[in-house]
Amino acid sequence: MIAIYPGSFDPITLGHLDIITRGSRLFDRVIVLVSSNPNKVPMFSTAERIHQIERSVNHLGNIEIDHYDGLTINYARQRHAQVLLRGLRVLSDFEKELQMAHTNKTLADDIETLFLSTSTEYGFLSSSLVKEIARFGGPIDHLVPHHVARDIYQCYAQTQPNSMPNPARPAAPVPKPMDCL
Repeated sequence: MIAIYPGSFDPITLGHLDIITRGSRLFDRVIVLVSSNPNKVPMFSTAERIHQIERSVNHLGNIEIDHYDGLTINYARQRHAQVLLRGLRVLSDFEKELQMAHTNKTLADDIETLFLSTSTEYGFLSSSLVKEIARFGGPIDHLVPHHVARDIYQCYAQTQPNSMPNPARPAAPVPKPMDCL
């Protein structure tokens, strides 16, 4: 059985990796689908996000990474997937995800949506939160894979992971959209 795990993954977090790893035990193949969110300006290009994910999941044999900028349900049909895999952190995620699942069901009633709740230690974690912490000089290497943390620090012209911000030093400038491409 093939599952699609869609998202913007900008950047991929340890919470995303938790869902991918657990999904890899449930399905024959999990396709991590990098897509664009028209409501967000990405920090990393699609190619960079795919590379970050590849490095993060190279130990899992049944994971594929792809990108698509249309309706996820259309991609799932093209790939003969039976399941859309979605992670849930908090109640507000459930409301949004349930609405999306019902909508997808009207478009393709043969494709199911499966919700996995994130492991407790990642229940608070989001890509937006990671970027905000990094933007203000906070450590993020405990929230994302180390190679992704380095990419983010580099994007914000920060010091290496594990360094604590210097309160006398002003926060790093916020990059303009697409500065990190």
